[in-house]
Amino acid sequence: MESGYGVGIGWRPEIAGFVADLPGLRFVEVIAESVPATGPAPGLAELRDRGVAVVPHGVRLSLGGAEPVEPARVRQFARAAELLDAPLASEHIAFVRAGGVEAGHLLPLPRTREAVDAVVGNVARVQAELSVPLALEPIAAIFDWPDDELDEAEFLTEILDRTGALLLLDIANVYANARNRGTDPLDLLDRLPLERIGYVHVAGGSASDGIYHDTHTDPVPQEVLDLVAELSARHRPPALLLERDGHYPPAAALRAELDAIAAASGYPTVT
Repeated sequence: MESGYGVGIGWRPEIAGFVADLPGLRFVEVIAESVPATGPAPGLAELRDRGVAVVPHGVRLSLGGAEPVEPARVRQFARAAELLDAPLASEHIAFVRAGGVEAGHLLPLPRTREAVDAVVGNVARVQAELSVPLALEPIAAIFDWPDDELDEAEFLTEILDRTGALLLLDIANVYANARNRGTDPLDLLDRLPLERIGYVHVAGGSASDGIYHDTHTDPVPQEVLDLVAELSARHRPPALLLERDGHYPPAAALRAELDAIAAASGYPTVT
């Protein structure tokens, strides 16, 4: 994504009116699978037509699956990018199905060279259909597979190098994974190719039974905002996006979260 999009928000029908009224908004993200072949929802189309960049974000391609990505899903994903006149599209480094069984969740991959090969192959299949750049998002994982061959920075960097894809860095996932693993999140930031960032996700979460969950339904904690500031000090990303998926707070609370992300990143507020 071109430099300077600043702070945006995930477009959802439940908060479409709020999003439409943000005066400084320059980009939003929409779930790719929610965009029908007939075109985007009216509110989303209006944002696109007034020059707001709309990025389709896939959740069901299963790029990390052992089986090749399903052609029909790839076509729908690419079509969504065309209908939205998107500057780029994004998906997760994860798998969601195996042997025809749908997990219903984004599941982590073993950090092995075989898994790298699977992701690279599936990304190539998507890129062959997609007319815009693809950004890949590492997920929040509450467990790691045994016998990893690569650490997270090595795993992600090899995938990005071999595919030429951009990085969708979810800073809330960086925080969640470091907290759950007992590691330093700044170590990962210092080892990732930050110049490859297409944009950044920022979201809230909550802890239960000793595990921090990336919920997208809780306020963004100060620790995540602190990481936004650390990231921006190293390499300010071209765009940062607030993710909210349910339990939407009053408009004033959403505005405050957007303002806090802007303050942490050094971008102007959109409110």
